[in-house]
Amino acid sequence: MTGSAIVLILTAAFGHATWNYLAKKACGGTAFIWLFAALSTLLYFPLALWIIVAQKPIIGWPQLGFMLGSAILHSLYYILLDKGYRIGDLSVIYPLARGTGPMLSTIAAIVVIGEHPSAAALFGTVLIGLGIVIITGNPFKLAESTSRKPMIFAILCGTMIAGYTLSDKLAVSTFLIPPLLLDWSANLGRVFLLTPYAFKNWDKVKDQWVSHKLEAISVAILCPLAYILVLTAMVFSPVSYIAPAREISILIGTLMGARLLSEGNIKIRVIGASAMVIGLGALSIG
Repeated sequence: MTGSAIVLILTAAFGHATWNYLAKKACGGTAFIWLFAALSTLLYFPLALWIIVAQKPIIGWPQLGFMLGSAILHSLYYILLDKGYRIGDLSVIYPLARGTGPMLSTIAAIVVIGEHPSAAALFGTVLIGLGIVIITGNPFKLAESTSRKPMIFAILCGTMIAGYTLSDKLAVSTFLIPPLLLDWSANLGRVFLLTPYAFKNWDKVKDQWVSHKLEAISVAILCPLAYILVLTAMVFSPVSYIAPAREISILIGTLMGARLLSEGNIKIRVIGASAMVIGLGALSIG
């Protein structure tokens, strides 16, 4: 993985962890998801329009299919993530969801796309996975009845991550959809998919705007930006390297949960973070 890809991934990691922290603070349900998707669509429209006019990308039926698929997978991801955050801690849901995704993405990239990560990259992936387990805490606690439901939402969320990671990788690298345009179209699709709910529950949307205006605007900016950076890195880097490396955001997100939300043991998470940093180094060498 090149130095440029590492810079893009680390910047995306900070943005991703921050918007998840803000989404956890809001916990606004589908109304909040529709609100920040609508804001993202408006805020990034000038850039999307510029790409269409200046780059003139080919948008045929295959590209439209990938755009629709991305919108559906991302919508499910956000809904599952919000449900997890409503009943679980950021420092548990975030690592578990983000950890499941890259593991599945890497396996799928090897089996489906035929990528061949080096031994160092695979070692780095294992270390990142180990760090995720340490940061999450005692895995047996997740099997208790009070923790089972958040765990299920987190794992399902991770499955959606794996799905859209592979789909979007093909969209930007094989079908040459510009990363920003792909993300913008996914936001636009999510707005259309969730608009019937928003209109039916307009009072909830207005309440979210009044109560969490700052969070909605911040997520609307940071969420697309973080993923656009990842998609850009995917254009010239294998997904089996990108998917695990971007999960350094787990370190940032869990520390936010521990420090800002007082959710857990910082020392344990530092140990897990160290394993993840070493894993990121192995991925860089690989």
